[in-house]
Amino acid sequence: MASLSVKIGALELRNPVMTASGTFGYGLEFQDFVDLSRLGGIVVKGTTLHPREGNPYPRMAETASGMLNCVGLQNKGVDYFCKDIYPKVKDLPTNVIVNVSGSTIDDYVETARRIGELESIPAIELNISCPNVRQGGMAFGVTCEGASSVVRAVRKAYPKTLIVKLSPNVTDIAEIARAVEAEGADSVSLINTLMGMAIDAEKRKRILSIGTGGLSGPAVKPVALRMVYQVARAVKIPVIGLGGIMTATDAIEFLLAGATAIEVGTANFIDPSVTMKVVEGIEAYLERHGFQSVSDIIGALEE
Repeated sequence: MASLSVKIGALELRNPVMTASGTFGYGLEFQDFVDLSRLGGIVVKGTTLHPREGNPYPRMAETASGMLNCVGLQNKGVDYFCKDIYPKVKDLPTNVIVNVSGSTIDDYVETARRIGELESIPAIELNISCPNVRQGGMAFGVTCEGASSVVRAVRKAYPKTLIVKLSPNVTDIAEIARAVEAEGADSVSLINTLMGMAIDAEKRKRILSIGTGGLSGPAVKPVALRMVYQVARAVKIPVIGLGGIMTATDAIEFLLAGATAIEVGTANFIDPSVTMKVVEGIEAYLERHGFQSVSDIIGALEE
């Protein structure tokens, strides 16, 4: 049997298959469908310093090959996570990674610091696609300066594996990746959702309550693959690929493009057991092609 284990910074994954933030709850909700011990890791829903109500409904819309959402990082805050959620997830048989979001650098730093004190949380995923309220709502991750500033500050406060989730809504994502690598990121994950919009023609109104939302699902896969390919060649740190991964073949394509690991997102809503099929499919692919390790296919795309 081929080895599926990979490393992301100091984080050891039994296989490269993880779940994407916001699509798998805290993992507990999926225990009836998924053997969590067979996952490389779970990235739990976005956590902020203070509780957030999220955006008004409607905040989800189906598209021809995916979905739009503008949930707005609804969560009960980091203290709730530490007190009420952590005791329930700390003994799950996989890596539990917390997605950290914020509206100011201080928010990010304090949230990361509190999560860092939790012994059984080995890593955080820093969502820098959040709007910086002190700079007119522009997302931290759309400029090198903004991305660097938040990663630099969090790196000083957080000693464990730091994964930075990149926004695709930029001109040069490789440039952003190099900037966060220089500030101490252990890994980058990409892509976050693409900005999109849905309209109800009969009502002549926008469908989502705030007008726009994040597009995910199969529609974004070609864009995600291209960006992962570019970033994997621009940085020395491991890349985690996500965006429209629905099958094992999709996951393998991301690995070939240079991703060390992948995250499954929207597909979890369609088939709650899809991650198990992805793990099994990667195993079958390696065996069929005679590879001894999943590492043999990472970045192995023939030019």
